[in-house]
Amino acid sequence: MRRAPDSLWRDPRFVRCWTGSAVSQFGDRVSEVAVPLIAVGALDATAGQVAWLTALAWAPNLLGLVLGAWVDGRARKRRLLIVTDLVRAAVLLSLPAAYLWGTVTLAQLYAVALLTGLAGVVAGCAWTPLFVRLVPRARYVEANSAFSAARSGSFVAGPAAGGGLVQALGAPVAVVADAVSFVVSALLLSRVTVDEPPPRETRAHSTALLREARDGLAFVLRQPVLRAGLACSTTINFFTFLAGTGMVVLFADRELGLSPGVIGLVLGIGASGSLVGALTAPRVARRIGIGRTVVVGAVLFPAPFGLAAVAGGPAWAGAGLLSAAYFLVGLGVMWFDVPLNSLQAAVTPDALRARVTGAYSTVNYGIRPLGALAGGVFATAFGVRATLVTVAVGGALSVLWLLPSSIPGIRSLEASDRLHRGPRTREDAA
Repeated sequence: MRRAPDSLWRDPRFVRCWTGSAVSQFGDRVSEVAVPLIAVGALDATAGQVAWLTALAWAPNLLGLVLGAWVDGRARKRRLLIVTDLVRAAVLLSLPAAYLWGTVTLAQLYAVALLTGLAGVVAGCAWTPLFVRLVPRARYVEANSAFSAARSGSFVAGPAAGGGLVQALGAPVAVVADAVSFVVSALLLSRVTVDEPPPRETRAHSTALLREARDGLAFVLRQPVLRAGLACSTTINFFTFLAGTGMVVLFADRELGLSPGVIGLVLGIGASGSLVGALTAPRVARRIGIGRTVVVGAVLFPAPFGLAAVAGGPAWAGAGLLSAAYFLVGLGVMWFDVPLNSLQAAVTPDALRARVTGAYSTVNYGIRPLGALAGGVFATAFGVRATLVTVAVGGALSVLWLLPSSIPGIRSLEASDRLHRGPRTREDAA
C-alpha cells in the first residue's frame, strides 16, 4: 500500500479529484442560470413549467436506494464516475446543438434535467467508496472540508459568472461551459490511480437488486450514528425547504422592497458563509470535538431564519439583517455537513458504501420537494414571516435526534474505530 503524503495537497490523486470537482461545480452554477433562461427566453415558459425543471432534476434522488445497490455491485467506481461525467457533457451539449438548429423544446429541457440528475445520483453513489480509497481515515474531515469549500466557492462566484456568460454569449452557448467542465473532470479522473477492491458478488435480476437496496436502508436504520444523522438531516431539510431560495427571494422583494441586484448580493453573502464554514469546520471539530460540531451546526443551520423573519425598516437595514442571517445559515450548513459526512464515511463498511449513500439520497433529498410544497401552502395561509419562524423553530428542534445518540460524545475519527463496523450484515457473515 502506498504511504499517504504529509498533506492532502501533496497527493496528486487528491488534487486531481478536487480540481475536477471544483471545475464541474462551477460549471453547474452556470447551467443553473442558463437552462431556466433558455426556457423563459427562448420558449416563453410559465412559472409552473420552470418549476418542473427543478422537480425533474431532483426526482432521480428518489431512486437513490436502488441505484446505490446497483453501484455497489459494479467494479471500478472511478471508471463509472468518468462515464457519468461524459454522459452529462453529451446531454448538455445537445441543448446548444438543438438551439442552433431551431429545434429546442421544453421536452428536451425536461429530458436534460432528468438525465443529468440521474447521472448525478449515480456519480454520488460511486464517489463515496472511491473517497475512502483516496483519503486516509484520519483526514476525512480535512478532505470533506476541501470539497465543501470548492462547492461553496462555486455558489459565491458561479451565478455571477453564469449571468455574465448568458448576457455576453446567450444562454445556450453558456451551457457549453458546464459541458466542458465535465469533460475536464473526466480527464482529471482518468489520471487518478486508486486500488479498488473487487465488488461483492451480486445477482442481476430485479428482485435481488431490491433486496440489496433494502439491506442498505436496513443498515442505516440499525447503525446508531447513521440513523441519528439521517433523522436529523431529513428533519432539517424538510423545514429549511419550507423557505427555499424562491421563498426568500419573494420575501426580499415584496416584504423588504429590495432590488434584484441587492437580492443577488444577499445570496452571495450567504454563500460566503458556507465557504467560511467549510474552511473552519476542521478547526472547530478539533477544538470542541467532531460530534459536538455536528450538534452546533444542526442548530446554527436553521435558527438564523428567525433572524430573517424580523428583518424590516429601511431597505439597507432589511438587507443587512437578511445578509447576516444567510451568512450564519451558510456557516451552520458546513459545520453540520462536513463532520457528519466524515462520521458517516467512518462507520460504513466498504461493501455497503454506495447503498448507504443511495439510502441517504432517497430519504434526505426526497423530502425536499415535499418541504417546498408544504412551504408554499403554509406561506399562503400564514404569511412568509410566520413560515420563516417555523423553519427556525422546527429546524432547530431537529437536534433532538442527535442528543440521545452517541454522536455528541465522539471527539475524533481516530477514537471512533469501535463504531466502524456497526451491526453485522449478510456480507459480513459470509
